[in-house]
Amino acid sequence: MSAQAERPEDKRAESQTMQSQNRFFDDLARVASGAMGTLTGIKGEVETRLREQLERVLAGMDLVSRDEFEAVKAMAATARAEQEDLARRLAELEQRLAELGRLAAGPDRGTPPGPASSDPLTAI
Repeated sequence: MSAQAERPEDKRAESQTMQSQNRFFDDLARVASGAMGTLTGIKGEVETRLREQLERVLAGMDLVSRDEFEAVKAMAATARAEQEDLARRLAELEQRLAELGRLAAGPDRGTPPGPASSDPLTAI
């Protein structure tokens, strides 16, 4: 019978031990949760400060922004297209001028009268 009498006491002692362990784990979970919240806040602040420092360093390096780069890139592409168009037009005009020079000289005249320069632009 003594074994039966010890059982309720053992259960009470075990229950109290489990309750104290549960409280300990609950407290530990609350502390860990609070620490995680604090660490999250610290992480955000560190990121902000690093970003500010990086912006200061980059501002001192006199770099261009992406928008400025894209604008200059578009201007360069436009200028290149215009230059190619002008080169094509110049070649066409030189060809037409050479044809006009051959027509004015005629088949039996040799060279056309005019300046001795062979540059078609100075002959105009």
